[in-house]
Amino acid sequence: MMLEAEARWAREWLFDAALPLWWQAGADPSGGFYEKIALDGTPVIAPRRLRVQTRQTYAFIEGGRLGWPGPWREAAAHGLSFFMDRFRRPDGLYRSLVAPDGAPLDETADLYDQAFVLFALAQAHAAGIGDTDLLAAARTLQAELAAQRAHPVIGFEEANPRSLPLRSNPHMHLLEAQLAWVAEGISEPFEGVARAIVELGATRLIDPETGAVGEYYDGDWHFAEGAAGAVREPGHQFEWAYLFRHAGDLLGVDHRAASDRLYAFGTRFGIAPDRRAAIFAVDAAGVPTDPRARLWAQTERLRTALVFAGATLDGEVREAFVADAREAFEVLKVYLDVPVAGLWRDQWLADGAFVEEPSPASSFYHILSAFAVLLKAGGHA
Repeated sequence: MMLEAEARWAREWLFDAALPLWWQAGADPSGGFYEKIALDGTPVIAPRRLRVQTRQTYAFIEGGRLGWPGPWREAAAHGLSFFMDRFRRPDGLYRSLVAPDGAPLDETADLYDQAFVLFALAQAHAAGIGDTDLLAAARTLQAELAAQRAHPVIGFEEANPRSLPLRSNPHMHLLEAQLAWVAEGISEPFEGVARAIVELGATRLIDPETGAVGEYYDGDWHFAEGAAGAVREPGHQFEWAYLFRHAGDLLGVDHRAASDRLYAFGTRFGIAPDRRAAIFAVDAAGVPTDPRARLWAQTERLRTALVFAGATLDGEVREAFVADAREAFEVLKVYLDVPVAGLWRDQWLADGAFVEEPSPASSFYHILSAFAVLLKAGGHA
């Protein structure tokens, strides 16, 4: 059993501190979830982003799936109803920002945000939450993306009319969302979209010389010119590596070699030698360009290392992945070491200091995604 003690710690932190706090203090009784909670435990009043509402909806569903005895169904329904009522545009896409009272503030239908709507709808559908036809809503959204945002060759555009650069990150989360539907046994139209995104990732997004995925591309899926085209985020190497493995399980495609190279690039160039944390960005050659270490990248390293360890038969290689996972977990605990249990810090600077700021709700999705794998690996789910 892998990391049993670590899994026990994570379960206690989730069940006794984080999930109760983010429901009691992080949910607005009038609707939706707050964007942030200050480190003293008080919510921050600010406009609401779609991505936070969808991510928090998922987080409570995952908490319930892991066995949290709290009101996870009520919490998830609270988020689901808010983003379906307040963010859905007449054309079936979803706006990016509303005021605390739900009034529209930004009608932009960001591709990244649409991915998280699809993901949250899949999670809610699987959990039997909501009184609307979530599958129909997801199919409508996917159809509108195909109609309004389809790239002429493969993948999706950022906007219509075209806006450059194209980005890999929204496609990564679109793949995650499609796979969530496929995992529920619903293939149409999600399986075809997932296969196309896997093909895009394997043939266009990855640098064949280094095996690393970039962030920004021109209109033909070549790396963007200048510094933007050279950006490589270590956290996204881990995230894509995990999704390629997950897609292999669900779709029967084999991109293990690409997955291994992504993970290897992230661990070789993306881990700060002093903090042992995954930093925010390096360039195409692996030279650090942004030494901040964001919380989310640590969770992606933890999840992927655990998945790789569980799928590895070679004992020595498996132990190396377990060691990576243990290190990522210990680093993550540094972020969670705050006066109010259940909160976290987000940005660890190169000088060893953390940015003193409220805890962003958006991080909870990443934490739950990693801890779900950790609890299962450690026998606590």
